Amino acid sequence: MKTRLLPNQIFKILFPLTILVLLISVFIGCAPQEPVSQNDYYQIKVYQLSSQAQMDQIESYLKNAYIPALHRAGIPQVGVFKPREQESETSMQVWVWLPFHSFEQFEGLEQILANDSQYQTDGADYINAAYDNPPYDRIETTFLKAFAGMPHYGSFSYDNPVQDRVYELRSYESATEKAHMLKVDMFNSGEIDIFKNIGANPLFFAKVLSGATMPNLMYMTTYADTLARKNTWSSFSNHPDWKAMKQIDKYKNTVSKHVHNYLYPTEYSDI
Repeated sequence: MKTRLLPNQIFKILFPLTILVLLISVFIGCAPQEPVSQNDYYQIKVYQLSSQAQMDQIESYLKNAYIPALHRAGIPQVGVFKPREQESETSMQVWVWLPFHSFEQFEGLEQILANDSQYQTDGADYINAAYDNPPYDRIETTFLKAFAGMPHYGSFSYDNPVQDRVYELRSYESATEKAHMLKVDMFNSGEIDIFKNIGANPLFFAKVLSGATMPNLMYMTTYADTLARKNTWSSFSNHPDWKAMKQIDKYKNTVSKHVHNYLYPTEYSDI
């Protein structure tokens, strides 16, 4: 004969189970969650200078105030570069590359620096520079978002003198937004993999969200020296996957202009 449970007996059995389920749900909700993986954002700042005095002031500020403050703000890798060949003694540049793991981190940086008393002290000469004696002529800024094919910046290292290294920053401009998106697709569909496979040591590949020559994309590959760069690009040009990709009709005529900048890292650069 089957035993039939009374309502109060059913309640005594189900109630503890219900409480247990609720407690587990609360625990899961309160437990630290893994951050959602998303593409990096990058900012490239180019300081335009016209005197050695400005160069000395900018480098002192970057080395002793700005980069340490960025490290405290949770940005461990900051790139500082100079052109391998400056245009002239009165037309100089310093390039700064900043990575952000989210747009919110980028947006909040200004306030973090404003609240950093150590930064305010260490960078006082730069921050409080007189209007008639500025530390730079202009700052050009480009804001980018990493491609899906390489959502986070790369890691590499060299042990030779920094002046010998070649960090090649390329900008590919397109005639139209559609052509630009097709070139981005080309990178995500195999071109990035070719760069990685031939040892080009890419730092990043990214779409320009705000800049002077849109629509365009930018990427940086790195080499120990000029010979390594020459050999790597030869490998790229002769790679069978690249030869096949550039014959695909939809990828033809997607780049209207190439701009190359050949840089090297400063001694205090993290990259």
